[in-house]
Amino acid sequence: MTVIVVSPLARIAEMAVRHKAREMISLMAKEQAFHRPGVIQADRHLLLNMNDIAFKGTGDLVAPDENHVRAIIDFAAGWQQETPLLVHCWMGVSRSPAAALIAALSLAPEQEDLALARRLRTASPYATPNARIIEIGDALLGRRGRLVDAIKAIGRGAEADGNAPFVLSIRDNTNG
Repeated sequence: MTVIVVSPLARIAEMAVRHKAREMISLMAKEQAFHRPGVIQADRHLLLNMNDIAFKGTGDLVAPDENHVRAIIDFAAGWQQETPLLVHCWMGVSRSPAAALIAALSLAPEQEDLALARRLRTASPYATPNARIIEIGDALLGRRGRLVDAIKAIGRGAEADGNAPFVLSIRDNTNG
């Protein structure tokens, strides 16, 4: 089963070791420093500097843009899928769940957007995917608004304490 582990920053080392992840996407504000877990090699780590905002950035804020989302899609395409992909942001609630959805759809475009969104909600009652990342990913992946609509359908997640990693399967494995 191919899965993506979504984690808050505070638990990336634990999640990398527990799930034997060897590849990681980090979605962090430029000024947020952190250490890449030792089990993740530098060439298998994608760092994207962006703030968790859903509008075009002003001042020092960096909004997610098309280049960021293309980088997620390209990195996912190169993911070996022998071990889980670890995706994280500061709290593991907005940017990283959005990136996980984009990666999943880029690798399994035949699946229904609403089914994927419901799997996300089942895996995490807290996830509220970043709307800007979702909108850009929807457009780049040619979803024609289906991913945006699916995320709206599951609604905002419950309030989170930023300490609830989860696992999202790329495909629905309940049907064999």
